[in-house]
Amino acid sequence: MHAITIREPGGPEVLGWTEVPDPEPAAGEVLVDVAATAVNRADLMQREGRYPPPPGAPPYLGLECSGRVAALGNGVTGWRVGDEVCALLGGGGYAERVAVPVGQLLPVPSGLSLVEAAALPEVACTVWSNVAGQAHLREGETFLVHGGASGIGTHAIQVAKRLGARVLCTAGSAAKRKRCLELGADAAIDYGEEDFVARAREETGGRGVDVVLDIMGAAYLARNVEVLAPGGRLVIIGLQGGTRAELDLAALIGKRASVAATALRSRPPGEKAAIAAAVRERVWPWLADGSVRPVIDRVLPLPQAAEAHRVVEAGEHVGKVVLAV
Repeated sequence: MHAITIREPGGPEVLGWTEVPDPEPAAGEVLVDVAATAVNRADLMQREGRYPPPPGAPPYLGLECSGRVAALGNGVTGWRVGDEVCALLGGGGYAERVAVPVGQLLPVPSGLSLVEAAALPEVACTVWSNVAGQAHLREGETFLVHGGASGIGTHAIQVAKRLGARVLCTAGSAAKRKRCLELGADAAIDYGEEDFVARAREETGGRGVDVVLDIMGAAYLARNVEVLAPGGRLVIIGLQGGTRAELDLAALIGKRASVAATALRSRPPGEKAAIAAAVRERVWPWLADGSVRPVIDRVLPLPQAAEAHRVVEAGEHVGKVVLAV
């Protein structure tokens, strides 16, 4: 088969379309003929040599894919060759074939194409496990997501609205903020020109927000704690703004608030399978009825992965950039 390989750590130019050995499904795995995959920030970090794949994962980029079942490993039941599927991966999506632990396999949601489905597994599993799982966002609460126009952000806005929350987000351009509002955000904050803490307090009558989903890490830590309402929950899933910052424990204690930091890729297969099962049960019906939709900025051929990485690095996209085989 062919896959996107990394010649050496560096910029998008180090990516190449290369012939590599075909994968074989181990016991408990399913071999998938890949139809499409999608670009995530983790792919850019791996390309730069800053995010190696976990033990046992394929060496190639790609944390999600869609396609058709090509073969079943020993002990696999519930799937047949030819089934249209999408999958959460530890790596390997930027290839023509990938072996997937059966617990991380999902059916293509009703009414969606294989290309649309490729944009879902990573964001759906990340958002559900953190917003509904870790943070326990409830109906009537206020939710703030940073990077509202990103793949995570566009999905989180829709899921939080479906859970019955009031949704605030930050985004950097007027066009991106407009798109966030169209997706259901109640307010879209210009992080370059506005203080998101002051604006969030204005939107909540001074109370603050109940849940923050953050991709920035250190750069936003103090203000994220400041913006929390009493009993608020901050969940950090990205470190685009650095890894080290001071945490004011007195402010946290005074609000009876909590801070959690999570990752999806490094979780053991059992945890990933449980998350995928919850997503299939709770989120897939919303995709089938159209109340939640994949947001795809553009679709490029998989051999053009370098161009897709340039687009994501430049922040030129809204939602996901998809690579089709």
